[in-house]
Amino acid sequence: MKSIEKQIGYFTTNTYSTLNELTSTTKNIWIVLHGIGYLSRYFLKYFDELPPEENYIIAPQAPSKYYLNGEYRHVGASWLTKENTLPETENVYAYLDALLEGEQLPKDKNLLIFGFSQGVSIATRWVARRQLTCQHLVLYAGGMPKELTPNDFAFLEKNETEVTVIVGNEDEYLTAERLQLVSEHIKKLFHNRAKELIFDGRHEVKKEIINQLV
Repeated sequence: MKSIEKQIGYFTTNTYSTLNELTSTTKNIWIVLHGIGYLSRYFLKYFDELPPEENYIIAPQAPSKYYLNGEYRHVGASWLTKENTLPETENVYAYLDALLEGEQLPKDKNLLIFGFSQGVSIATRWVARRQLTCQHLVLYAGGMPKELTPNDFAFLEKNETEVTVIVGNEDEYLTAERLQLVSEHIKKLFHNRAKELIFDGRHEVKKEIINQLV
């Protein structure tokens, strides 16, 4: 008996969460991509100290949800796994594109793309694949997809996009050797234009760092 895995396409829906209102006084629009185990509405808490009249924050929701710690109480989510990565990445692109289309964001605001942990891989893939113009790309405590090349980000240099890489000096997911490799990879990808910020701490989001980004 031989099993066969097949594929179909279908229409789906997903949520996302926002913080503050988009008005004439808004200066910065953030698209913030959470890490594994988060829900978008809870991830927004890290941005609630930004001046609300100047910052509008959009938190997309990773599509694959699961119960945390095997206790069937708290729910988290994941963007991708090693299973069917390519087609599911395309699904994520379609979702993020639909989010942008639905929000109809004005062009006269600063756009910041922020990825934390697993969200870094989504942020960089999406920006590279769609050649997404933004004023600031923030990569916080996450790894860069191996398939990306300097050519994928050449347009950012032309647009003078600021790139900031943030990582804790005690991040439990990064050995000293791994941190060095990541740093070298980032320098290559962004032609030494990325600003590297090392903070005292573990694999965690710190509000005080986010507050300093604008």
